[in-house]
Amino acid sequence: MGAVDEAELRRLLAQLSVADKVRLLTGADLWTLHPLPEIGLRPLVLSDGPHGVRGPTFDERDASLLLPVASALAATWDRAAARTAGGLLGDEARRRGVHVVLAPTVNLHRTPFSGRHFENFSEDPLLVAAMGAEVVAGVQSRDVAATPKHFAANDSETERLSYDVRVDERTLRDVYLAPFERIIAEAGPWALMAACNSVLGRSMTENSWLLNDVLKGEWDWDGAVVSDWFATRSVEAAALGGLDLAMPGPGGPWRELGAAVEGNRVPESVLDDKVLRLLRLAARTGALGPERPEPGPPPESARPALRDLATRGFVLLRNEPVDGAPLLPVPGEVSRIAVIGENALLPVVQGGGFSRVSPPHVVTPLDGVRAAFPAAEVFYQRGVHHRRLLDPIPRAAVRDPRGEGTGLRVEHLDADGEVLRSELRGTDRLLWAGDLPAGTERLRVRGELAAAEGEHRFGVHGAGRVRLSVAGREVLDADNVAGPVDDPVGELLEPPEQRVDVVLVDADVTGGAVALEVEFTPAEPRGLVVLGLGHRDQERDEAGELAAVRAVAREADLAVVVVGTHDEVETEGRDRVSLSLPGTQDELVRRVVEANPRTAVVVNAGAPVLMPWADEVPALLWTWFGGQEYGHALGDVLRGAAEPGGRLPTTFPAELADVPVPLPGVLPVDGELHYTEGSLLGHRAYAAYGAEPAFHFGHGLGYTTWEYETADDDGDAVRVVLRNTGDRAGREVVQVYARPDDLPASLVGFAVAEAAAGDRAQVRVAVSGRPGAEHRLEIGRGLGDLRLVVDGG
Repeated sequence: MGAVDEAELRRLLAQLSVADKVRLLTGADLWTLHPLPEIGLRPLVLSDGPHGVRGPTFDERDASLLLPVASALAATWDRAAARTAGGLLGDEARRRGVHVVLAPTVNLHRTPFSGRHFENFSEDPLLVAAMGAEVVAGVQSRDVAATPKHFAANDSETERLSYDVRVDERTLRDVYLAPFERIIAEAGPWALMAACNSVLGRSMTENSWLLNDVLKGEWDWDGAVVSDWFATRSVEAAALGGLDLAMPGPGGPWRELGAAVEGNRVPESVLDDKVLRLLRLAARTGALGPERPEPGPPPESARPALRDLATRGFVLLRNEPVDGAPLLPVPGEVSRIAVIGENALLPVVQGGGFSRVSPPHVVTPLDGVRAAFPAAEVFYQRGVHHRRLLDPIPRAAVRDPRGEGTGLRVEHLDADGEVLRSELRGTDRLLWAGDLPAGTERLRVRGELAAAEGEHRFGVHGAGRVRLSVAGREVLDADNVAGPVDDPVGELLEPPEQRVDVVLVDADVTGGAVALEVEFTPAEPRGLVVLGLGHRDQERDEAGELAAVRAVAREADLAVVVVGTHDEVETEGRDRVSLSLPGTQDELVRRVVEANPRTAVVVNAGAPVLMPWADEVPALLWTWFGGQEYGHALGDVLRGAAEPGGRLPTTFPAELADVPVPLPGVLPVDGELHYTEGSLLGHRAYAAYGAEPAFHFGHGLGYTTWEYETADDDGDAVRVVLRNTGDRAGREVVQVYARPDDLPASLVGFAVAEAAAGDRAQVRVAVSGRPGAEHRLEIGRGLGDLRLVVDGG
């Protein structure tokens, strides 16, 4: 549906008044645009990606498929995988009545301290561009618009609404604009998001040079520029600066756009161009066509594809011999497996922020190991706790007081205490984004929690007044006060929590359950509202837990330790303050390895962490935030049913001092963020500074071995012959780098090869972006393992 009748669009435009045109250019609400039935225009619906399509509400009952995050997808180095991911997003959008998916995110891994690192593909512009173009093509193959974001140089979360990036033009074009330019040339996205930040003194929603001259002029792009949410701060400057759609609505500065046109401060021709772009977007996505079907549940048929995407992105960082053979894959005859770590039970399958979706289920690593090794005894030990909030209550553990199933009964109350709406909800964090029923002043949440006599700890999080009753008696009456976070997603970043210890006696427990009731008065009932309940049934003794871990590990044939971060560490809205694993997880790893030399460490994180124990563990598997099928994918890889096919899309530092853009480099100073490193980003910086990383860009081992036999320069490509020298079929990512004399290498091409054991494969690797000077091409398995050299000069 990409081709549209431009003459028909102009005919429709001619029927519109200035008021009609202005109305079309501002949202009707947080996610939807205004309809115009007179010309057959239905409401366009926009929705966050980039690893799922949430739709216009935060409601866990309205489930969405959850894909592995962008860094995991980039780790596949597989264009076909990225196209598949885009197609899944497009299918979800069609199913959910969404016309525009706000994805993919194509900013760069400028620094591992970026809070939104997980949502971006890579540190390398070529890899970002290649994967991003395929996601866009996949989404738009379903007649749904993709929206590459955030244009441009939006690589930090600190003061993200206001900082001004100071960068030289060559670096800006060669590094930060290059992915957008290539994606536009190769995939033709129908929309693009202007970032909140400024570049070289001008807000991106007002940056006429970048939006009008470069994007719409030099690159000849005909799509619609949508603002990041709440990023439009002016009338004339944004209108003249190239912005087409101001989100969200219905408020905002563009309410005055009509007056600016009538007063000749904004030419009507500028307004007409914006409306034409919006009508073009509507035509391409079917909003000028017949109604789309009502959404159904997420399809079960997508699960194998999600599982496969996750395994393809897992990166095997180490796999040393134990008892004469590599530890992974695990032999099928293993009889006792110890699964250890908080993230094995409570994995992080997506990062924090507005990209969050509610999947139909999450397969945990513990679930995955049990399913993959059904004949083995699997023992679980948590070890240490590193999350700030109490654990969410499992839904199966709470009964609806009305007897309608499991979950929490949520009642919306007006100022007089009358019930406006009653609904059965889940037990994880509940969110409302300005969509509480009109007149709601308080929420009453009730449930019957399966519990026994003894000591219990309860927690309630969310900004507002909290009253908690347990077994009919009030145990907490307090104000939850949010910290000073100046961000639209502030409530999501670190919701305040109140805890209380309660001793349950025999009279409190009826039928094996205790009655809970929370009355919650949100601090801002018309804005973003967050409410969550937590619980644990005994006080944790970390020393005792670590002793139990050693005992369980010592008796096992295999120990699988799952460590990682969580969605308050890696989130939209703020940057990381440390690269260490939260809590005492480093100590946990060391205790397990000391107890059992047959230990595989699985890291569940979206951005690099320091791993001071990496050389001490025989097997180290990096698994990212793996989406809803994460645990099954992990089980497949551990038992060898699937190969860990990933290669690192970003460099992993060995020491904090080696990070090219350290923590101060993500923090604006007096509102300005200076990119003083220029084009020395990621692996190029490590090479220039002579720092040896823990794991090189492009690194990943797989379950077989490869011999690179020949490479021939074929002008715009390199032909590589390689042979699988292992004893099982495998997948290899052939990487080509251009290295001018005395300068860091640049990635110029890559391709996936597959071969059975003992067989050869020949791949043609398209090469782009070669330096103009004399150079050589180096070919191999990553920057730390280059095998062949050809003269490229």
